[in-house]
Amino acid sequence: MTAINFSSRQPSGISGFLNSLMKPVAVAPLVTFRIGFGLLMFASTIRFWLKGWIDAIYIQPKFHFTYWGFEWVRPLSTNGMQLVFLLLALSALCIGLGFLYRLATPIFFLLFSYVELIDVTTYLNHYYFVSLIAFLLIWLPANCNYSLDVRLRLTPRSNRVPAWTVAIIRFQIAVVYVFAGLAKLDPDWLLQAQPMRIWLPSKSHLPVVGPYLHKEWAAYLFSWFGAAYDLLIAVFLLIRKTRPVAYGFVILFHLATALFFPAIGIFPYVMIVSSLIFLSGDTHEKFLSKIFHRTPEPHVLWNKYSTALLYPCLAIYVTFQVLFPLRFLFYPDRLFWTEQGFRFSWRVMLMEKSGIAYFRIHDANTHANTEVNNAEFLTPLQEKMMSTQPDLIVKYAHFLKKEFSKRGMKNPEVYAEVYVTLNGRRSTLFVDSSFNLASVKLSWKPYSWILPFKNQP
Repeated sequence: MTAINFSSRQPSGISGFLNSLMKPVAVAPLVTFRIGFGLLMFASTIRFWLKGWIDAIYIQPKFHFTYWGFEWVRPLSTNGMQLVFLLLALSALCIGLGFLYRLATPIFFLLFSYVELIDVTTYLNHYYFVSLIAFLLIWLPANCNYSLDVRLRLTPRSNRVPAWTVAIIRFQIAVVYVFAGLAKLDPDWLLQAQPMRIWLPSKSHLPVVGPYLHKEWAAYLFSWFGAAYDLLIAVFLLIRKTRPVAYGFVILFHLATALFFPAIGIFPYVMIVSSLIFLSGDTHEKFLSKIFHRTPEPHVLWNKYSTALLYPCLAIYVTFQVLFPLRFLFYPDRLFWTEQGFRFSWRVMLMEKSGIAYFRIHDANTHANTEVNNAEFLTPLQEKMMSTQPDLIVKYAHFLKKEFSKRGMKNPEVYAEVYVTLNGRRSTLFVDSSFNLASVKLSWKPYSWILPFKNQP
């Protein structure tokens, strides 16, 4: 542990900025974040287990939609997957308690990411967010105070850390909010209030507000307020004077989201807990000292980072987080239609998209045709998600080719007739039914088997 000596005159420009990243700040916000994140992930993992989702999502399906480039990821046996979730729960608890933190964080990151890579149909933005946060925590000294590691003398106690260790978490949360807000600057969302006009009437049974939710103005209010909230909340959380009110809005907004849209899962609570890190170090120190009955300590700085490696790594990470969500700009046609560049770009609850897919196996030798019963191979969730996502349609076609080859068909070709509706529009043909989807190879290139989007009522 070393101290950094700051003179009264600080360099400006890039040097000044880099210097500010190493400025000592209170570790308390990082500690609160660690405790909240760890305990929330522990509770979430236990909830996942108790609801029987381990078996339903990872064991029962005959086929899993893997991510492109991660086809080698496969689920383990029933006992193996239960062991994975047991280790997930224990590592999350250890993160919250700050016990064996340096071991628990990489274990949690690797296992959580492994579980999410098993099947694309379970993808949610907040799962990606959790993986990113877990990855960042591996490198952050969030256990250097108010932890069992300190109490057991497994790591020295420090109450000051370089500013970047707190700033990187704030940056990641701001990225989620800002990109979610930018994604809402869309004609469907702002001008048509879609998909709110579809979703809100189904909540009209709620007390007090329910009778108003079928009104058109309510859909526009939700849409415009949601866009403004996502675009501006990170800015207001960063400003000291507006921070308390802004955090109040964080709580109200996400509790309302959890009430109106319970299917979104733990995401609202993840954001409520995560956004605490924007509160001042003094606020966190007062809270932690009351909870743990700790008196103020001398300032001791944790600083075991080589800036020669730190600055390039931070630059790479920040650049990736800013540019990767923008990759959709390189693809033609409407993003919500083709979904190229949709995942990992913080597009939260922006569309109501449903489809129905019929597959036909054509034997190129005998010219015989066989209709596919999707329920024979897919769970209801898998079929629902596959029917609207082009890459999953192709992956399923590849699976069908292998399956019917095993059944004795010499040269099976796979054709699909898929109809999709987007944000209340009429259902329309989605896939070029003349394409042999079994011959399509997935890549970064635009999908040529998807029919162009038609902006019809």
